[in-house]
Amino acid sequence: MTTHTALAPAQAKARLHELTVVDVRTPGEYASGHLPGAHNIPLDHLDAALPALMAAADRGDLLVVCASGARSADACATLAESGVAAATLTGGTAAWVQLGHDVHRPAGARTAWAMERQVRFAAGALVLAGLVAGRRRPAARMLSAGVASGLVFSALTDTCGMARVLAKLPHNRPRPADLDATVAALSG
Repeated sequence: MTTHTALAPAQAKARLHELTVVDVRTPGEYASGHLPGAHNIPLDHLDAALPALMAAADRGDLLVVCASGARSADACATLAESGVAAATLTGGTAAWVQLGHDVHRPAGARTAWAMERQVRFAAGALVLAGLVAGRRRPAARMLSAGVASGLVFSALTDTCGMARVLAKLPHNRPRPADLDATVAALSG
């Protein structure tokens, strides 16, 4: 595998038994359904898990997945900077599910809205709050303008600052024990 490749869902399904799958979504997103055998290392914890990911890559090929392929592409780029070869799943878990492939959902796991849905809700709520508050204090409309500017910037750069902020909320953070267990499994 080269430094950063992409596998279509059909290719990944055919090779699933030989790949180490790393899901870089938040724990809530991961719990809502992930590829069979996937390990959850949220994108913002990738650097801390780098030694374990290097060890896993030494044993075989890595497949990095997220909801759409954007975060996994970022993760692959980060891994490539450290000399770790990894592939991303084209279209992410959304494409995987759309093709009817199985996903695992842990029993009793906490679930959260998908990050994209959380961003839409937060952005919409902030715009609405700015507009409502702007009826009494016109300067409050700047909140709506700021969110709109952020959304335009997000689209132009294919990044999302709001998602980075929302990922730090408690319901989107991995429990330390869960993350430690995942890192240990990848190391050994």
